Amino acid sequence: MAVRALRLEPDEILRKKSKPIEVVDDKIKELIEDMLDTMYEANGVGLAAVQIGVLKRVLVMDDMEDGSEPIVLINPEVTHTERMQRGTEGCLSIPNLRGIVRRPYITHVKALNENGEAVELVLEGFLSVVFHHELDHLDGILYTDKAIKTYHPDEDEDEDHQEEK
Repeated sequence: MAVRALRLEPDEILRKKSKPIEVVDDKIKELIEDMLDTMYEANGVGLAAVQIGVLKRVLVMDDMEDGSEPIVLINPEVTHTERMQRGTEGCLSIPNLRGIVRRPYITHVKALNENGEAVELVLEGFLSVVFHHELDHLDGILYTDKAIKTYHPDEDEDEDHQEEK
């Protein structure tokens, strides 16, 4: 489809709450394809529609490590979380900055998939982090709002995501 321009901080749209999707039609499916193209082009692992200027509650994720298909979640809702972890996050909308953030280690989610079908997922570890990062975007929240500490990548503060005991 098409690679779209990423919205960068301090673009005001990044602070707006996205609206639920009423119908999963061809226009939404095209949006999802564009989001995936944009995410892959930027070497990202997740993207919310607001990051390309569309205030719709849809996000895409792909950790590209396990060879699985990308995850598409429309109108996602958290139904349960377990335990916490902390680790390094970055964001395509905030280049050249990283932060240490606490997120749930296990997240139970219900949403619609790209075909408008109800799905329930259990996300663990890194995928749970990516999900919460993108979900925050849908609510106008940036990871820097929750970061314990922010730093520039050349400061070498990277922390692996680790479950807290």
